Amino acid sequence: MSGAKRKRSTVWRKIQAVRFEDIKAWFMRRLPILKWVPAYNWKENLAPDTVSGMMLAIQQVTQGLAFAVLSSVHPVFGLYGSFFPVIIYAIFGMGRHVATGTFALTSLISANAVERLVPSARTNFTANNNSGILGLSEFEMQRIGVAAAVSFLGGIIQVAMFMLHLGSATFLLTEPVISAMTTGAATHVVTSQVKHLLGMKMPYISGPLAFFHIYAYVFGNIRSVQLEALLLSLLSIVVLVLVKELNEKFHRNIKVVLPIDLLLIIATSIACYYADMEYIYGIEVVGNIPKGLPSPKAPPMSVLPEVVTEAFGVALVGYVASLALAQGSAKKFKYTVDDNQEFLAHGLSNVIPSFFFCIPSAAAMGRTALLYSTGAKTQVACLISCVLILVVIYTIGPLLYWLPMCVLASIIVVGLKGMLMQFRDLKKYWNVDKIDWSIWVSTYVFTICFAANVGLLYGVVCTIVIVIFRFPRANTLNLKNMKEVDYKYKAEDNCESLKQVKIVSVNSPLVFLNARKFHADLLKIIQKDGMSSQCEQNTLLCSFSNGSCHGELVQSCHSERHVLILDCNGLNFFDYTGVSVLLQIYMDCKNRYIDVLLAHCKASLIKAMQYSGNLDSENPVFFESISSAIDAIQIHKNYSKFSEQSEV
Repeated sequence: MSGAKRKRSTVWRKIQAVRFEDIKAWFMRRLPILKWVPAYNWKENLAPDTVSGMMLAIQQVTQGLAFAVLSSVHPVFGLYGSFFPVIIYAIFGMGRHVATGTFALTSLISANAVERLVPSARTNFTANNNSGILGLSEFEMQRIGVAAAVSFLGGIIQVAMFMLHLGSATFLLTEPVISAMTTGAATHVVTSQVKHLLGMKMPYISGPLAFFHIYAYVFGNIRSVQLEALLLSLLSIVVLVLVKELNEKFHRNIKVVLPIDLLLIIATSIACYYADMEYIYGIEVVGNIPKGLPSPKAPPMSVLPEVVTEAFGVALVGYVASLALAQGSAKKFKYTVDDNQEFLAHGLSNVIPSFFFCIPSAAAMGRTALLYSTGAKTQVACLISCVLILVVIYTIGPLLYWLPMCVLASIIVVGLKGMLMQFRDLKKYWNVDKIDWSIWVSTYVFTICFAANVGLLYGVVCTIVIVIFRFPRANTLNLKNMKEVDYKYKAEDNCESLKQVKIVSVNSPLVFLNARKFHADLLKIIQKDGMSSQCEQNTLLCSFSNGSCHGELVQSCHSERHVLILDCNGLNFFDYTGVSVLLQIYMDCKNRYIDVLLAHCKASLIKAMQYSGNLDSENPVFFESISSAIDAIQIHKNYSKFSEQSEV
């Protein structure tokens, strides 16, 4: 009893120790909107956010309709999925340029559960049975119930991962694995739309090797292709690709891109209506789209045990794809993203909207790229798009009755161009690290043969196993035995000829496991020792081993520009992530007016860095030794002085 009392008293003391400032800091950390809204610059940011929001709304509507069909539910639920998740992410998300909403990969995953639990064969028996909700049939409501259950459980899994702080484990998701998984999943999506592009009637095919079974069915029934649908699909794809390419080419000269998706939908809907294509040619159309928003209703909890597999797929694939976009936007626009907070944001963006008949959501590459190109500043652009989507839901939706399904399929396929173009990364991985190339290829094959979540799991496991086998070749695995760099440089004669120099010795492999920490530690050293200062000049000898930096100041002298020398003598091996971090360090230092020189580099590292990025330096970057690098600094300094005297 006394032990229980002590425990209660300890808990009570902890509760009493909580201050108002702690509570406020917690809310500010978990509700990022409380940070950026008060600091929002209405004068400078509202105009670009409004333009971006208008363009985003057009893409949200078209993709919402298309991805709802991909998810095997009524198109109107795609409009809801383009509205509710966007609001939730704007409140909890940290990506200022991330456009969440319906997503092709998560829609395809949820379609597996929908088709398995509510197969299409039941359409004839339930189509005339009105459910009383939105004027849709009981069959359609059963289907969206399954999709909403997948969204609900997938969101619960993401929130659970947030509570377990699994966001810190995202370093396991390397760029080759993410690229291969998303490319493979995009290939699956394109394959799923073949029946609409060709106007064929075919059963839903899923499971292992479904990719090959679909094409086997198509070639086996090639005579059933509907020529009118095929021609309309080809025309739509050509127009979409051509106009989008022109938009990308001239986006710097024109502030507002041509909304070709919307124009194509309007044009084909009008043509289908006046030509009566549905009845004369048998073209499949979207059909009736109800007005207004639905009343909230809990997803059917009885089906949750049957959709666990799809829920895990939605949780993992949706988060991975979204996090990659959030990190990319943060890197591009110089702000930070909390990986664990993104778990919470996307989890709630799936849980709460599931009560409003929404399909699983995530961020999409095409929408995020649109925010980049139209100059969006914050999530206000996404909130403005929600207002316009609401107008569509209440007024314009029913006018989309005559929209051909083959046109929606064309929009889906062209929208995946960015993911499919990741095939070009194969050449990059081959030149940088052939093991990363093999991981990409094998992960893509697993994704094609099975599913996106299986491919993702294989890629992560494969990457970890390979690193475990590669690390024993390294000489610096033990953190306790880190060696300080033993380097002395005498400059008694001409101290002013030296710039501020920091020497960092990399004494371990640089791979995805430690690359992020190395980057952070190096930036801390630069900021801590004030390399941007023009007064205190010094030389830092620093040792890096397994992601940790330790250094001491050795020498100081006066100069105007600063230099960071990376001694890569101990860098036994690297992967694509390690090379990317070195290039990022080079660019970060360049923006801080710091020259970066690399000494003792292996030929493979030099080749990889020269191929992966544009170093864009007038002076040499790679040197055989530290002494040769410092000699080059002195020569450059003396040449600069000589040039100045010559000009005088």
